[in-house]
Amino acid sequence: MTAAERSEPAIDAAERPMLEGWLDYHRETLAMKCAGLTDAQLREASVPPSAFSLLGLVQHLAEVERFWFREILAGEELPDLYSTEEDPDGDFTVAESATWAGTESVWRAEIAAARRNAAAYGLDDLSRGVGSAGKPFNLRWIYTHMIEEYARHNGHADLVRERVDGATGD
Repeated sequence: MTAAERSEPAIDAAERPMLEGWLDYHRETLAMKCAGLTDAQLREASVPPSAFSLLGLVQHLAEVERFWFREILAGEELPDLYSTEEDPDGDFTVAESATWAGTESVWRAEIAAARRNAAAYGLDDLSRGVGSAGKPFNLRWIYTHMIEEYARHNGHADLVRERVDGATGD
């Protein structure tokens, strides 16, 4: 596995830089788990019959970034990237034509949009959009949830990467 640019979060930062540091750390951890693999390896299922793959995981996290930072935080009305009404888990479904270059580009674009949108809010500011309970979220909650989302899925990525080529590590 080749190392990507990943900085350890500061141990003495204020709250916002700490949250942003941990989120970026986990984003780059996912990139590291995908580094050096071919498109075919990135599409390889973790444990058949499950179709769960690293490329599907990156698609899913692009959708998650889009949902929390664009739809919920900024109140944008956007279509899903990969999911449909017929296939609500379509973000995990990888087309044979999907490539790392294309998928990473979409994911990185959603991360850039997330950063732009978050920059306009304070940690206590409430989102323009609301969740299923009809209530807004503050940015602190969204950051904390995103760290949890990436940390959980990076654990999955560890196992899938080991299954694909035997590579282990943080």
